[in-house]
Amino acid sequence: MRPLSEALTGTSVDVAEGQPILEVHDLVLRFGGTTAVGGVSFDVERGELFAIIGPNGAGKTSIFNCLSGVYRPQEGSVRFLGEDLLGNKPDVVADKGVARMFQNIELFDNLTVLDNLMLGRHQHLRYGMLAGMVYRGRAKHAELENRRIVEDIIDFLEIEAFRKFPVGMLPYGVKKRVELGRALAMEPKLLLLDEPVAGMNVEETEDMARFILDIRTELDLAMIMVEHDMGLVMDLADRVLVVDFGKPIALGTPEHVQNDPEVIRAYLGEGDQGPTLQEEAAAAEAVAAEEVGR
Repeated sequence: MRPLSEALTGTSVDVAEGQPILEVHDLVLRFGGTTAVGGVSFDVERGELFAIIGPNGAGKTSIFNCLSGVYRPQEGSVRFLGEDLLGNKPDVVADKGVARMFQNIELFDNLTVLDNLMLGRHQHLRYGMLAGMVYRGRAKHAELENRRIVEDIIDFLEIEAFRKFPVGMLPYGVKKRVELGRALAMEPKLLLLDEPVAGMNVEETEDMARFILDIRTELDLAMIMVEHDMGLVMDLADRVLVVDFGKPIALGTPEHVQNDPEVIRAYLGEGDQGPTLQEEAAAAEAVAAEEVGR
């Protein structure tokens, strides 16, 4: 198996040291009289793992939908590698290098793992319909090269045993890996991870965390993660943005935000009962250690 960085050469970005690859400024999204996102600003640097957290309904997924072109915000700006991203349709955003792993698995159950991952290569197949029907020369060469890249991703995610299985037959944790693999197959320059470990058990969560770290190490790929697992966020993220009712209330390192009074109030209310985010993360780690010990 060749290194993932050799297979996915299109993930590299040419930006100056310390210059953000994504700049979000005063993003506002309204649905009628309801403000889903109210004045959110942040930036993401090359190779950074940036996390967005908040209570249910805080606007996290709405921010992702704005970044990926699903929603068009009424105010604000989003610049990706120096280009304005807002107003583009999702397919154009994907072509520019933004890929998304969905919270609710968006795979084709009747297709195999291999075929689902090949769908992530569609924008890299530049031959026409006629050439594809003949399947000779340029079309055949492109198909084989893209299949080779998909096989590298399958090896990287350790799903070789399932490569020819229909996705609908697979365990949930494996489906999430395939979802991640399809996003990687697009060769993104920015990867959006929408609750990558939602619904997983401890072992599956640890595996996914390992793959996320390996992707970051091998590809130097910038990632934005929305996640409710506080243990995972505090372990992996470089910086964390906390939102509540669509508004940003804290931005900084995991150590900073987990002790921020506004963050604690957003999660726990005005009272002082219940665990802090730090205690919640420590409890998650203790449970994981206990499961591993068994």
